[in-house]
Order: sequence, then C-alpha cells, then structure tokens
Amino acid sequence: MPNQSSPPPGPRTRPALLWLLLPYVLFLGALPFVNRVTPTVLGLPFLFFWMLLATLLTPAAVWLARRGDLRRGHGRGTGAAGGGPSGGRR
Repeated sequence: MPNQSSPPPGPRTRPALLWLLLPYVLFLGALPFVNRVTPTVLGLPFLFFWMLLATLLTPAAVWLARRGDLRRGHGRGTGAAGGGPSGGRR
C-alpha cells in the first residue's frame, strides 16, 4: 500500500520559476523591438539603456523565483547548496 503523504508521481509545478523567464525575454525576446539608436535615455542609446535595465532586473527576477520556491517549501534540503548544517548562510 503506497504512503498517503507522499506527493503524486510526475513533475511538481513550480510557478515561481516562471520569474526566470524574465531575463530571457528582456535580453533575447525583446531585442528586435528595442534595437534602436536614435531615442536616447539618460544620455545612452536606447539599446544600451535596455541592456542596462535588463541586467539590473535579472537579480530581482532570480530573487523572486527563490523567494517563491522557499514559500512553497522547495529548496530547503540539506547539503552544500541546500542551506542545511553543512552549507548555506551562517
């Protein structure tokens, strides 16, 4: 008889990881639409400004994905990458 408390087989949904698509869309998906030189923002050509903005938003997207994962209980394992007794923050 299977354990009733175990999760059902198959992939688990992790909607917080959709935040990781933001850098991809900003850097590659929108590139054909922002490839302009003539409008300047803060003295920069628009393409350079867009790349700077995408670079600054990437850590925010990674943080949001991690925060959402931790709220759902993912990523709390042990080991060097899991934040358990042998790794993580001190």
